[in-house]
Amino acid sequence: MDKVTSISFLLYESTNSQDIKEKAIQLLNGDVSLRELKKDRSIKHYLVIAESLLKKNKIDKNLVHKFAEEFMILEV
Repeated sequence: MDKVTSISFLLYESTNSQDIKEKAIQLLNGDVSLRELKKDRSIKHYLVIAESLLKKNKIDKNLVHKFAEEFMILEV
């Protein structure tokens, strides 16, 4: 899995906040960039944690794959 998909998954799973879950899905689908999210103070804390977990390789790739299958919007 790529970095953005993994970070999207970690963001989605890190909180019960509907706003952050929506931003994670937007990131997954390319509607918003990591750079844009890092400027948002309400989500920056969660991004730092997600990036740290990703660097430590503390992520189940099967769960990330299922997350992407469920929430990724494919345009044909």
